[in-house]
Amino acid sequence: MKTSIVFQNIPCTLVTGFLGAGKTTVINQLLATKPTAERWALLINEFGRIGIDGLLLASSQDNTDDKNSIAIREVSGGCICCTSQLPLQIAISRLLSEHHPQRLLIEPTGLAHPRELIHQLSAPHWQTALKMQAVITVLSAVQWQQDKYRNHDGFQAHVRDADVLVINRYAQLDDGETQALKAWITKLNTQITVIWAAPIQTTPDNDNTLNAHLSELSIQLTEPSHVIAQQRMVSIAHSRRSSVSLQPISTSLSPTALSHPLQANDDAQSDSDLEQPYRYHEEQQDMLLAGWRLPAHYVLKADDLQDWLLRLPSWQRIKGVVHTSDGWLQINFTPDSLTTSTISTQTDSRLEIILQSDNDNQTQDTTIDNNQAHNASSAIDWEARDCELMALVI
Repeated sequence: MKTSIVFQNIPCTLVTGFLGAGKTTVINQLLATKPTAERWALLINEFGRIGIDGLLLASSQDNTDDKNSIAIREVSGGCICCTSQLPLQIAISRLLSEHHPQRLLIEPTGLAHPRELIHQLSAPHWQTALKMQAVITVLSAVQWQQDKYRNHDGFQAHVRDADVLVINRYAQLDDGETQALKAWITKLNTQITVIWAAPIQTTPDNDNTLNAHLSELSIQLTEPSHVIAQQRMVSIAHSRRSSVSLQPISTSLSPTALSHPLQANDDAQSDSDLEQPYRYHEEQQDMLLAGWRLPAHYVLKADDLQDWLLRLPSWQRIKGVVHTSDGWLQINFTPDSLTTSTISTQTDSRLEIILQSDNDNQTQDTTIDNNQAHNASSAIDWEARDCELMALVI
């Protein structure tokens, strides 16, 4: 008879941040501090259905000499904190049982609700298995400068429910804005530890600053989470008053009818089963999502692809790994940052976009009926977008 393995006190760090804040950069910096002899695992929650971050991180690990590579698992197709506790429980349990990591990092989607995720990780069944370390939140100062972010409850939530705040892209702030940012943070969370990120570009002038930043960041991997400790006290008190049972619900999504059949991609093992070219589109949380996976031999015109992407209406995030006329490129676009870089050859091209629906932030506190949601989703002719993208293939 196979006996179950009991895991206890696995150090676990939650890295949160609003959409486009720069979580992946911080994750990469944390992974760079991993001792060679240790086994680490990373759980990535992608809001869309096409895994891109996990692919890039796995690819970067292939280029290292560390035999104890980092185990990566993706949960795609929705927020792990917005559906039920089941997807999170399954993903963590599989990582622990299959890879026996000595440390776990969790990166939820930028549209996640951090308080709900913290509530889940404070549940009794995780209190012995996971040793929760400081919750790290990433904040883009460029985003903060804009009212639509600064006054958005979802943007503020990441700061309210964190132990540590990593602030990046702050070089353009003047003294008055810097003081206003500090006051804004203090108003939301008086206990938070603030780390001002060093510039990503390494030069002789900032090399020492970068090393100091990485050292300060790595220390947070061993700092206990006061936010989760408080939530666990609440959970214990609540469990004493009442018995709570989990209600099983369907984790499948109901996307709009597509010209290509939609296939779930919640496990990396199913990647090879997808028939390409593949694409999907759907609406979640007043956001329109669309994604494409294309065979590796499809080569797209690099300049025309960028122009096409930037012409998309009200886009909030564009990510991809694409085979182009300029070689294999990693694309990472936010409204305040357009980044492309060359990468190694991939098994296929992947592209995912998040657009703001017609139900913008001005209506975020109102109830949207089904007809309004349908009209917002159908405002884009996705078949026409498919044809435009395919026209870029050389």
